[in-house]
Parts: sequence; C-alpha cells; structure tokens
Amino acid sequence: MLNKHLTMALAILLTHATVHANEHHEKHAKKESHEMHDEHEEKAKHDEHDHHEHDGKKVERIQVTASRLGRIVNESATRTEVINGEEIQEKALMRPGNISMLVAETGGVRVQTTSPALGSANIRLQGLYGRYTQLLSDGLSLYGGQTASIGLLQIPPTDLANVEIIKGSASSMYGGSALGGVINLISRTPSDKPEGEVLFNATSKNGQDITTYLATPINESTSGSITAGVHQQEEQDLDDDGWIDMAGYTRGTVRPRLYWQGEDGANLYVTVGAMTEQRTGGTLGDAKVPDGSQYPQTQDTLRTDAGFIYDQPIGEVLNINFRGSTMRQEHEHQYGVVLENDTHESHLIESSLSGYVDELAWVVGVAHQTEKFDSDTYNEFNYSYQTPGLFSQLDYQVNDEISLSLSARSDWHSEYGTQFSPRISMLYSPDNWSVRGAYGKGFFAPSPFIEDIEEAGLSRLAPLENLNEETATTASVDFTYLFDSVETSVTFFASDIENVTELAVIDDPLNLSEQVRLVNTPGQSKIRGSELLLRYRWQDIKVTGSYLYTDASKEDEYGNGRVPLALTPEHSAGAVIMWEEHGSHMVGFEAYYTGTQHLEDNPYRDRSNPYWHLGLLAQITTGSVSWFINAENLLDVRQTKEDSLLLPEQAPSGRWTTDIWSRNDGFTVNAGVRIQFGG
Repeated sequence: MLNKHLTMALAILLTHATVHANEHHEKHAKKESHEMHDEHEEKAKHDEHDHHEHDGKKVERIQVTASRLGRIVNESATRTEVINGEEIQEKALMRPGNISMLVAETGGVRVQTTSPALGSANIRLQGLYGRYTQLLSDGLSLYGGQTASIGLLQIPPTDLANVEIIKGSASSMYGGSALGGVINLISRTPSDKPEGEVLFNATSKNGQDITTYLATPINESTSGSITAGVHQQEEQDLDDDGWIDMAGYTRGTVRPRLYWQGEDGANLYVTVGAMTEQRTGGTLGDAKVPDGSQYPQTQDTLRTDAGFIYDQPIGEVLNINFRGSTMRQEHEHQYGVVLENDTHESHLIESSLSGYVDELAWVVGVAHQTEKFDSDTYNEFNYSYQTPGLFSQLDYQVNDEISLSLSARSDWHSEYGTQFSPRISMLYSPDNWSVRGAYGKGFFAPSPFIEDIEEAGLSRLAPLENLNEETATTASVDFTYLFDSVETSVTFFASDIENVTELAVIDDPLNLSEQVRLVNTPGQSKIRGSELLLRYRWQDIKVTGSYLYTDASKEDEYGNGRVPLALTPEHSAGAVIMWEEHGSHMVGFEAYYTGTQHLEDNPYRDRSNPYWHLGLLAQITTGSVSWFINAENLLDVRQTKEDSLLLPEQAPSGRWTTDIWSRNDGFTVNAGVRIQFGG
C-alpha cells in the first residue's frame, strides 16, 4: 500500500526528472498536483493527452502516472494501458453507478463476481487472482491496501479523466498489494473556468443513479472540485425461486478535492471521501433455502478516507515528494442468523526524492504501511500489520530506440518478514514498432478475506495458522505496430504463483462441527497466455477488437497431475464499433464472447457454457444536454436459465450459492440525461 501511494508521489516529483531525461528541462513546467507533465507538451485538460507530429501525422501522446517516473505512455519501458476520457464517458452512460463496466471491457481484464448474494466483484488481470490487484485513486490507496471486492461496485466513474493499468507484478513499485498489477483511477483536474455536469439515469430493473461533478478555480493558485452521487437498486428475483439474483442497495458518495500550486513550483493535492451503503441479498421475504430456513444476507458499509500529495522542486533537477492516505471502513454483516461487525483500516505515509542526470532518471523513497482488521464478533481474526519499506527506480535512455527501467523494493512485514520485489522492463522502438519486455517478482500477505469468506463470513473459519506469504513471478513481452490509423499488438505473458491460499474442509470424524481452514496449496499455479489487440479509426468511426487466450492450471490436491483454474475461460474475445460526432451524436455496438470455464464445488456441472454479451448504446447531444439510451445483454443471458444459483445443501464454508460463471442480470435497458455546463 505504501508502494501505491508513493507511486503517485514519485510520479509528481519526477515531473522534471522522468518525462524526458534526455530533453532540455524547463525549470518549472506547470504540473497537476497528482500527475506528471511532459515539459514540452501542453496538457489537454480533460482527457489528459496531447499530440505531436510524426511523419506528417498526429500521434497521440498520453502522460501516465502509474509507473513511478511518469513517462509518456508510448515512450515508457513499463507497459501501461490507458482507458482515455472518451472511453470513460461512453462507459459512464452504460453503468453510471460504478466502474465495473469500465474496466471489464479491457483486454486481459476480467471482472469476477465473488458474492452471488451481494453482487460483489473483483478484478483479475491476465488470469491472476483478483485479490492481487491494487486499486488506486490518483496514486493513493484510498480504498485500502487489500481492496474489498464490494469496493469495485462503490466507485462511480463520474470524475475520471483516464484509467491506467499495469499488468503483472508491480510489487516493486507498490508493495505486496500489487502482486497481480495496478489499476490507477486518475481524476479530472479543474480548468481555469467553473464547470460541471449532472447525470440522471434509470434502468429497467428499477435502478436509479444521480451523479454530479463541479469544479472551479478558487484563486490564482488554488482550485477545487467535488463529486457526489446517490444510487439505488431494488432487489430482483429474476427466476422466482425466492433467492435474490440482483442485490438491492442504497448508496451515497461524496468526494471533494483541492489543488494548490505555489510560485516556486510546489504542488499540493488533498482529497477526502465518504460513502455509505446498505446492501441486501439472500432470501426474499418469507422464502427459504433448501434446509427450510430463511437466509437474509446484508451488508451495511460506512467508509471514510483522506489523502494528500505534496511535491516540491529542489533546484533544477531534484524533487522531493510527501504523500499519505488513511481509510476506515465499518461493516455490519448478516449471514442468515449470524451477525458480524468489523472495521478495516489502512494507513500510509511516504517520502521520496527524484532527479535526473543526462539520460538517467531516478527515484528513491521510504514508506510505512499499516493494515488493521478489528472484529467485534470474531476477535481471533484481528490483526495489525506494520510494513515499512524502501523503494527505488532507475530509468535509462540508452539511445533513441532503447530504454530500460529497473525498480526494486524491500518490505519488512510484521507478520511475514522481509520481502524483496524486483522488476526490470525494456523498450525497443524502431520506426513504427515497439517491443516491450518485463520480468518481476512480488508477494502478497494473506488475510482471511478470500472470495468464499467474503461470501459466507467468518463463522465457520478456523483461526489462521502456519500460513506463508503468496509469491509470484511474472513475465511478458509485447509487440506493437502503428501504421496510418491502425494499431496492432500482441502480448505473451506467463505467471507462476506459489503458496496460493484457499479453503480446505477440516476432517471431523465425529461430525461435531463444520469448519474450514485457510491453507497454502501445494505446488505452483501456472498461467500462460496471449492477448491480441486491433484498433482502427476511420473519420468518426472507431473499431476495437481483442482476443485473450489463457492456459491456467494448478496441481490437483490429490496429487493426480494438474487441473484448470476455476472461473478462468481459455478463450475470450471482444469487438466494439463506435460512431461518434462530438457535440451531435454517438452510436455504438459491442460484442463480447466468454468461453467455457472449469468449475469447482458446483453440483450441477463441471464446465460452464460459453456465452455472448451484446450491447447497443446511443446518445444525442443538443448544446449542453445529452440524452442517452443503452441496452445491455441483448441475448438475455442469465445463469439461472441453465441451473439454480442455490446449492442443494449449505457448503462447509457456510455459503448457499454456486459461483457465478455467466451473467445474472438478464436483458437490461438504462436511459437518462447528462447536462454539462461551464468550462
């Protein structure tokens, strides 16, 4: 977690140092408080990209901050995929209440439902487990070091400028919470005029959203913004079996931000946030589960957070950066007759120094991360992890075509001891080609909150004993070719994970109690795969196509060779066609294919069926008002058409549902209006 926050910090302070180490450095280029600026480009304020001429054509240059040194995405040795502002605006019309749709339709990214009762989900990058993905906001871990699955569904995309994704181990930059990669949500920065928007949305499944964004300069050196939203969904039992298929919720969010720039080049960014939600699932009304009992499942959440980043130039080539964040999340859970109350806390403080010398850009820093869990009901699971860390990164521009990035981090975890996480990346970019390679190692500190426990609670979990940290080695190489209006790329990736934690049933010959234990699985989980991507733009039409192949397996618990990882499709693909004329209209069609998946502990089947997800989006804009309508899941795919979501009997962990391997919402239409003003 420390690592994540310091990433942001470093990105800022390396504004001077890393953007172009071999170019002339202006003493003070205007910087956003939470991201680096290319010293020789003028930053576009909303989608944060610019263009330069290359062979007579405009080439998009996108500044990224997820890598420590804040390079232009096409020039960075660390591969960072960017979802730009245009795509965010499109996805915000489809799902205004949360970011699940936004990230789910990115190649190599899978949003996996972890709780069929409450609808929670996490993000899997290139087949790695979702708990290994670090979710950041402007480089700060405002949602906690180990983001709870439900957190993904509580973040509206209203104020996002872009999203940055690093796949593969990023522990060298962000610590143990980033074993599988990083998703960094970059917020809009206020322009020099007051601006804002209001969005109203309603769905055919009786859901409603109201979101607002307001930003304004306060004086010559200070500006601010505020984002707020109210979201509601009525619970839905789509197959009339008495079990809620779509959890109901009522949620409110608010987040103000403050930006300050000093005359000497100093920058300060401060944000606070609050979210409250009441979420309901389980049995509906007087309905009962197969054992004849009612099983309501609810979760009430109150989350508050705060963060800051301060960046100060020192002379011509040095920057010092300080950053910190704190998060507190209070939960009240109900699992049938079991009530659980608990609190999660996460705190980070970090400082770093960066600079550049000729072709070298570097950063060194220290950080301290705290993770706490306090249960009023099951205090045997309480923990307080302290993790001081030391990190560094060096970027070296060998020549105009070759650059290297070396990063390393040492963490001293209070429970799991010393952890060393290195990463090396290389970029070779002759003419219109770019070839990147990366190799890294990292770790993850186990906690009780794997997917099954989030679904069923702690009541049947035995106290944690003799667990080792989860570790992974990841590697990738990608080839990208640009010509005219076409971008093509292919990526090959591999991951080896050891000491994966999962639930095991405790043998009890006397059958006195049903309990499960968290254990490290033997052997390695291995993931191999490739991604293909094609982007084409012709006038106002853009086409995107992607394909992902994943071969993921683990050792069989009985020693009978290897078995596929559950809920990991071998083949998946997607295509999006969008016709847009800014200020007038937009029409889009999308199609996504998900292949068969291996299933575990499912009494109805061992393999899932493949399925297609189709969607249509249309928007008409007149002046500052945009009317939109979006149809999702045109084929009305729903898992409960194939099998019951309910298990015939309660699982040893306490859960009453199978995993969701398909969609569970059916055909849905949403429509609304977005009103923009100012700017």
